[in-house]
Amino acid sequence: MSFEKPYEGLKVVDLSQGLAGPYCGMLMAQQGADVIKIEPQGGDWARLIGGVYGDHTAYSIVANMGKRALAVNLKSEPSGQIVDRLIADADVFIEGYRPGVAERLGYGYDRLQALNPGLIYVSVSGFGQCGPMRDRPAMDPMLQAFSGFVAENTGRDGTPHHTPVSYFDMSTGLYAQQALAAALYARRDGAEGRKIEVSLLEAAASIQAVRLLSGYRTGPRRASTAPSGTFRTRDGHIQINIVRDHEFETFCKLLDLDELWQNQKYRSIAGRLEDIDILNDHVRAITEGWKAAELSDLLSGAGLQNEVVQTYRDLVRHPQAEAVGVFSWLQQEGADDPWPVPNIPGLPAFVPGDAAAQSPRVGQHTRQILTELGYAKDQIDALYAQGVVA
Repeated sequence: MSFEKPYEGLKVVDLSQGLAGPYCGMLMAQQGADVIKIEPQGGDWARLIGGVYGDHTAYSIVANMGKRALAVNLKSEPSGQIVDRLIADADVFIEGYRPGVAERLGYGYDRLQALNPGLIYVSVSGFGQCGPMRDRPAMDPMLQAFSGFVAENTGRDGTPHHTPVSYFDMSTGLYAQQALAAALYARRDGAEGRKIEVSLLEAAASIQAVRLLSGYRTGPRRASTAPSGTFRTRDGHIQINIVRDHEFETFCKLLDLDELWQNQKYRSIAGRLEDIDILNDHVRAITEGWKAAELSDLLSGAGLQNEVVQTYRDLVRHPQAEAVGVFSWLQQEGADDPWPVPNIPGLPAFVPGDAAAQSPRVGQHTRQILTELGYAKDQIDALYAQGVVA
């Protein structure tokens, strides 16, 4: 055991699909656990959405690096024996089905707890295990709408917008993993196994806690600083946020907006917020004559908050990201060139070619895992021939 691999020696059986549950399992793998991903012979559905490269998509790479993959037909009787053997000596089990499905498949908490009393059972769902919406399908966009996020993300045209970033899937995986870490720590002191329930609904509420509390009290989002926003430039856009009164004075001097600073009302943030639309229109007329990078250099030199609006390609190649080591360039089967995979904050950077930096193909380790479970070669061959595994 080490600080870098504190879960070395732990075994995790991951029966979840998509992003939320698998991301929890991936974090465990990066910290040393032997995570066995069990998926259908056609693969986790996350391997099929977005751009597909062989067995991989951006979703499946991020969610499964460092795992070993076992592909089985869970509807065939022998597969249950295989999975039970894995669970019998596992430390953690992760499932991400809709409520009741794991029980119908034979992988509910009560049966697995009887099979392995020390097992920590992690159940990831969309809307939770109870309530009138427990059976609703719930991918990230649905929780964005339900949780208030889309309503908050309203453009100048007044239209609420969904975002393509999977905030709530990823945060659900993070919350699940931190709860799992606490349970594993408690088990060191003799605590028994337990069931952990985490939902996208709870994660969506928690990750928005600051804005949610404010919005509950005051209603729809209102600007908290002025002038502020995203402004068009000659060659793109720039984000500007002027907060303190002395920052507004500096801003006005830099951009020759003396008439604004002479208005006593605008020397306090409260007064500026009253006329935020007027102020933003003034700023908008100025920024459209600048190149984004040149304006950013001017404002940054005076210590004012601003950033050029970048694309993902800009971010990946930016000197600051390179200096901090935000990304590792990792080759994955199916793509001709490497992917810029973000390193996990607080953990060592991914090492190209290392097992922890590889996302497995569908069923890549099936034969290896079955051998470890005690199946002889002829038995494994028979399981392949019968279509039980792939």
